[in-house]
Amino acid sequence: MSTRHAYSLDDFADTVRDELGLPLTDEQIAADFDEVPEWDSLHLLKLVTAVEQATGRPVPVGRVLEARSLKEIYELAVPA
Repeated sequence: MSTRHAYSLDDFADTVRDELGLPLTDEQIAADFDEVPEWDSLHLLKLVTAVEQATGRPVPVGRVLEARSLKEIYELAVPA
């Protein structure tokens, strides 16, 4: 059994803020990408890489491309 702590939504939000340099609020994590200031597709690629490094597991990129919010990406990357 692993002693590594679970990758929480708060951890994910910190990854977004730290790795992408986006000063997002907690509300923006669940908002549609159209409502996230400065969001673009390059952020998505960087985020997938950062989340894979943080979790040690692959992120389903095909499904992530269909996501409409950062929270949806988190839910795909860290299944319950």
